[in-house]
Amino acid sequence: MTRDLTLLTDLYQLTMMDGYLKSGKEQDVAVFDLFYRRNKVISYSVAAGLEQALEYVRNIHFEEEDVQYLRSLGLFDEKFLEYLKTFRFNGDIYAVPEGTVVFPEEPIVTVRAALPEAQFIETALLNIINHQTLIASKSAKVAYAAKGDSVMEFGLRRAQGPDAGIYGARASVIGGCRSTSNVLAGKMFGIPVSGTHAHSWVMNFPSEYEAFRAYAKMYPDACLLLVDTYDTLGSGVPNAIRVFRELRAEGHEPKGIRLDSGDLAYLSKCARKMLDEAGFPDAIICASGDLDEYLINSLKNQGARIDLWGVGTKLITSADMPALGGVYKLSALTPKGGKEIPKIKLSDNSDKITNPAFKQVYRIYDKKTGKAEADLIALRSERFDESQPLTIFHPKDTWKTITFTDYRMRPLLEKVVEGGKPVKPLPPLSKICAYAEEEKESFWDEYKRPDNPHVYKVDLSKELYEVKNNMISRIRENHG
Repeated sequence: MTRDLTLLTDLYQLTMMDGYLKSGKEQDVAVFDLFYRRNKVISYSVAAGLEQALEYVRNIHFEEEDVQYLRSLGLFDEKFLEYLKTFRFNGDIYAVPEGTVVFPEEPIVTVRAALPEAQFIETALLNIINHQTLIASKSAKVAYAAKGDSVMEFGLRRAQGPDAGIYGARASVIGGCRSTSNVLAGKMFGIPVSGTHAHSWVMNFPSEYEAFRAYAKMYPDACLLLVDTYDTLGSGVPNAIRVFRELRAEGHEPKGIRLDSGDLAYLSKCARKMLDEAGFPDAIICASGDLDEYLINSLKNQGARIDLWGVGTKLITSADMPALGGVYKLSALTPKGGKEIPKIKLSDNSDKITNPAFKQVYRIYDKKTGKAEADLIALRSERFDESQPLTIFHPKDTWKTITFTDYRMRPLLEKVVEGGKPVKPLPPLSKICAYAEEEKESFWDEYKRPDNPHVYKVDLSKELYEVKNNMISRIRENHG
């Protein structure tokens, strides 16, 4: 579904573009990096949203009504408005593939384009990549806690608007969910859709048994009954078993039951015992109701007999961290006819000092285990010889080093747009999801555990480290 999102931008992007033109900078070439900073909640993220971001970039154009609206603001002269009428993105974009596990400070997307073009797309890129990466990352945590059980995304009714529900569903399956309750997302992206019935279905019949029986009659081969409307163990499960026996007598097997409230550990154990004793050991138990990775992990530790998890509000809103905090920072600038100049943003907060220059991110794998051991952010011009030992060091505590001997390196950033045009078709969502699973499996569990995860090494190459520190020293000398 293509929409015209050209004006999905902050006003200051347009005023800066106007300023660049008036300053003769329209042919300067800028490099911007999109990345997120370290925080206390997310130790790693799963990149998502690239397909929608590139769709936005490909379709940038100012309609006459857009220009008329901007004219009405009284901010822009006719020369700039005429410039907008033929404005397109003609630059290059590098990005990690969707589904890639990424860490703080690593470029997820790098844009290299004429300064006005690179500047203009900042807001929309952040809007799209920030949101989907946030939800994919939350989904990855939830799926990890489920330890191989299927997770259904149930968040549409609690999402912050239609787009958050639609694209959040897409991101959630990249992160690890197997299906969604969102029918529109299912249609748009080919995601399996799932769902049962609500408590209101049961309440609309004279009795719980009659409600279950009517539902089973309509869906005899997909009968999963919500059993906690009145009394889960006293009537819900017994009535479900009664209907399941009727289904079996007619040649059908029930799918199972759903618990949506109460002590899910206790109720699931009791329900499992009742179902098994009634002759339905294959009937699954689904649970929903304000679940997240922490509650799922707790229920697993309590021995809950739950096979399928429906996760809604806390997933679709990323309740414990409602924003990824991704930023878009200038890292290099090539004036017209000149050489590329690295750029850096300084701060009293060392975590907010950016990494300069046009860069690549390499993932270092142990050849014997196949596991990822560290990432290295390097200058794009650097080359590495995998036949030689590689020593990397902590970017702040430089005395902390590690040397790799039997290793391989994989560059993460791929060119996806060249001269404003796609380099190659993007993979379908099914392949993105499969790749995301491979990515997560390539990391040790210590990095993925929800509580106190081990810190994954993300270091700077020696050359980039020297460029950065020389720039910091020079700027502080000049502005101190």
